[in-house]
Amino acid sequence: MLQSFKMAIRSILGNKMRSFLTMLGIIIGVASVIILVSIVDGFMSTVVDSFAEMGVNQISANVTNLPSRSLDVDDTYEFFEEHRDIYGEMTPVVNVSAVVKHGSDSLDATNVGGYSEDYLKIRGYALAAGRNLQYSDMISRQKVCVAGYYVANELFGGPEKALGQTVKVGADAYKIVGVAERQNEEELEEGGSDDFLWLPYSTAAKLTRNGSISSYIFTTISTEDTERCKAELEGFLMEIFQNEDLYRVNANSELLDTLDEQIAMMSGMLGGIAGISLLVAGVGVMNIMLVSVTERTQEIGIRKALGAKKSAIMQQFVIEAAVTSSIGGVIGIVIGSMASIALGRALGIEAPPTFGAVLISFSVSVGIGLLFGYMPASRAAGLNPIDALRSE
Repeated sequence: MLQSFKMAIRSILGNKMRSFLTMLGIIIGVASVIILVSIVDGFMSTVVDSFAEMGVNQISANVTNLPSRSLDVDDTYEFFEEHRDIYGEMTPVVNVSAVVKHGSDSLDATNVGGYSEDYLKIRGYALAAGRNLQYSDMISRQKVCVAGYYVANELFGGPEKALGQTVKVGADAYKIVGVAERQNEEELEEGGSDDFLWLPYSTAAKLTRNGSISSYIFTTISTEDTERCKAELEGFLMEIFQNEDLYRVNANSELLDTLDEQIAMMSGMLGGIAGISLLVAGVGVMNIMLVSVTERTQEIGIRKALGAKKSAIMQQFVIEAAVTSSIGGVIGIVIGSMASIALGRALGIEAPPTFGAVLISFSVSVGIGLLFGYMPASRAAGLNPIDALRSE
């Protein structure tokens, strides 16, 4: 086998242009698989990371309150306290549509909402100045708020300067008692992650038309308990509403699992499409090897006349095809890896070559050499020595 390998190397080096053209299809195919799969995985990882920032341990509940059946905040807190072994935090959610004003300045895109004191921890934020919302603010319906970094900077020139100042939300004035740390280090923009105002949920409920609260966010202590947490919450809501159409419970981890499945399917599909080029490359390898057999018919005849066995002739040509494909595969891996990293940087994402894509593409390239090299090798091994020596 070592001798066959040496002969294969000599044959490749002896016909550099033909060998390169033979490898070219393999190189393009392997590089295409690696680039496509890496870019897709890199892009989807960015999407998943962004999605994960929303909190994979969060469960949201949305209800439709009716005069005869409605969810009371106190009942929800009672349920929450009874299941503190599986739930971490909980907050009612009240979305407020209002313009934030201070003097002649106004912010139209600020996200205004009512939450409990747990919301800061749910979002994973820290404070740049002041204090968080407190339980006492909820009970007494205090007109206080926690501002985002953008709001504090835009209206007052910074977190410290914003403390103790008042902003108007609708017709009411709210005192800023805390400012959250900056979330977007690159840019402070209107409507961005730092443009928000958090009010006590009890105070925010008064700003809505009906005054009722229809949304809640729970967090699980462990994502392994997501199914149980969701089932307990659905059972609690079913007792109140007696109708599945009046409530909806969603777990972020389930949505993330669905997204992961779609990513895997898309990555495999694109890898398969790129893999078609490897199949075409295999046909090229077979054609070149057939030409090689034809050119070396006399050589084969001499070797057979000197006693070379059929298996030795076959081994020589199969190894030659496999070596050609393997070298092309290695070159394709290098080019594909460099290109995927460069393209990822150009697109602003992390797209390193994945081990799976490299392993599969290289394995396929070697397999193609063995598979498509078999027929030319079989033809060479089956030549009659006398006919081979007579050929020109």
